[in-house]
Amino acid sequence: MSYCSAIEAMQSEEKKALHKNYHDNHYGFPIHDDNELFGRLILEINQAGLSWETILKKEISFRRAYSDFNIKKVAAYTDADKARLLADPGVIRNKLKVNAAIENAQTILALQKEFGSFEQWLEHHHPKTKEEWVKLFKKTFRFTGGEIVNEFLMSIGYLQGAHTENCPVHDKVMKQNPMWSKQY
Repeated sequence: MSYCSAIEAMQSEEKKALHKNYHDNHYGFPIHDDNELFGRLILEINQAGLSWETILKKEISFRRAYSDFNIKKVAAYTDADKARLLADPGVIRNKLKVNAAIENAQTILALQKEFGSFEQWLEHHHPKTKEEWVKLFKKTFRFTGGEIVNEFLMSIGYLQGAHTENCPVHDKVMKQNPMWSKQY
């Protein structure tokens, strides 16, 4: 079942509203701000082993805890910051995921130096198959398995599949020219 139709099948109105906001306004839409791209990567990494609903409920807390996803600030986090995150009930308190966020921020800073931005690094490697993207992400970043990479890239418009073609949001996404629609 697609995410588009799964939302309509949700029983709880609160649950439906939470997912619908993400589905209708964020999922599959291109992101051009490096800090927001980094934030989406953090959220996708933290979803591993948990429900996406858990992450959506904690998004504001993640944003607050991780310095509004400011790459430079997160890259400079100290052991005290790690301890703060591991004690924060508003985020996922997993040492591997916390360390991955910090190390990935440091990696993105290096990519920004070399390519100008995280987005330009992504564009430089486009187009790739899902398997090629997974291999590249595993080589470049921490805690980025196949499902994390797939969802991250679908959620930012680099891989097709965020919305079914009969979903009304599909047309809104297409108007923003997602990268997957630009197969060179």
